[in-house]
Amino acid sequence: MSKKAARKVGKDVCVSDPEFIKFVKNIERSGKAFAAGTYAGADAFDEDDKVGVYAAAGVGYSRAEWSVFDAEAKGPNASAGAGLSLGSGARAMARAELASASAGAGPLKAEVGLGVDTGVGVGPRGVEAKFLGTGFTIGPTTSISLLGNTVSLKLW
Repeated sequence: MSKKAARKVGKDVCVSDPEFIKFVKNIERSGKAFAAGTYAGADAFDEDDKVGVYAAAGVGYSRAEWSVFDAEAKGPNASAGAGLSLGSGARAMARAELASASAGAGPLKAEVGLGVDTGVGVGPRGVEAKFLGTGFTIGPTTSISLLGNTVSLKLW
């Protein structure tokens, strides 16, 4: 499971699908959960319309998902990545967290924790800029972040 956790955390820092594609993909998603104690990994990927590189390491990761609902908790971790996709555009981000927990239900997602993300992204999903965990995203997903705490609304 440690490789799966490193891949999930690492890819999340650099690429993702547009929100409407996630919703369609996930509407019939069966329930599953996994956890990892420690994890570390680095990889390059080239899948469908996504390419990128990432590195991630941490202690404590758990995730549960069912249909359009998901929840995730992470202990101390660090990740960095750069990616390019048709859905999310270009993104380069570095992230370090002491701890975080997030929950999502369809278009609404909330994340609490203490973390510092630094990087930029631009593409069909809008514009994103963060420095030391504080920043914003403007586009189909609009969010505000303050020291790793984020509230976001996926408009379409």
